[in-house]
Amino acid sequence: MAAKNTTFFSLLFGLILLGVSHLNQINALSSNYYDQTCPKAESTITSVVKKAMLNDRRVPAALLRMHFHDCFIRGCDGSVLLNSTGNNQTEKDGPPNISLHAFYVIDHAKKAVEALCPKTVSCADILALAARDAVTLSGGPTWDVPKGRKDGRVSKATETRQLPGPTFNISQLQQSFAQRGLSIDDLVALSGGHTLGFSHCSSFQNRIHNFAAKQSVDPTLQSSFAASLKSVCPAQNTPKNAGANLDSTPTTFDNRYYKLLLQGKSIFSSDQSLVTMAKSRTLVSKFASSKQEFEKAFVKSMIKMSSINGGQEVVGRKSII
Repeated sequence: MAAKNTTFFSLLFGLILLGVSHLNQINALSSNYYDQTCPKAESTITSVVKKAMLNDRRVPAALLRMHFHDCFIRGCDGSVLLNSTGNNQTEKDGPPNISLHAFYVIDHAKKAVEALCPKTVSCADILALAARDAVTLSGGPTWDVPKGRKDGRVSKATETRQLPGPTFNISQLQQSFAQRGLSIDDLVALSGGHTLGFSHCSSFQNRIHNFAAKQSVDPTLQSSFAASLKSVCPAQNTPKNAGANLDSTPTTFDNRYYKLLLQGKSIFSSDQSLVTMAKSRTLVSKFASSKQEFEKAFVKSMIKMSSINGGQEVVGRKSII
């Protein structure tokens, strides 16, 4: 009994420390952090993102995903931006991040901001602001981004295995988010970021071919939707860049993603798992019926996620080295 109590209180103490660490990071950040030292930083970054979007409508989804992947490994410290060296493979080259792109947008934004305010604005803050702009410029909400993150110097490809995968079930997703101080509400709200973007066949092939011994296709997939995915991603000789949009309005930030989940038209099995638990399904239904409720929850969870502390070290390093 004593051993059980010790285990319980150790776990409780660990969760309390996680919460305190998260709150301390939020308190350390400020939405007006650069008001005196670099007042034009935000508008400069927005201009760079807007210009990139004119040339490539995939940029918003790429920036949002990049920010998420950054925050889930060592906190929001910009370490996803670092290039590999001869003796170290960085996060950028970890298997889940191979398909990340639009790093040039952050590099261009960093160069523009450095011209205004040398060694002042961190790359981690630039990425957080660019992700916000990606949402806003795609028709989604805007918000004041807390700033003051420091850039990390440690980046390891092996640590990208900690990222939640497209085949995760609801329990695995909950655990992954909880380890970062994020709740089931945050999980469902942040998953709505999949309203933007595209996935290659490899991330959902398991749902449409040889799903189980007696079922070729995941039974949670709506039949005609599954057929359309199979036509794009055949079992053999799938074209190199073939895939599917994550929802039917892939360049518009809206709540269509949740509506499609309820219809069995999700791309990833991890997305579909959100309707397998009562609480998460209730939230999916809520967001499907109200874009305003989704946006309010998304903003709250984005601020929370983007405030995860990674024990960062320095401000002003070059973002891509």
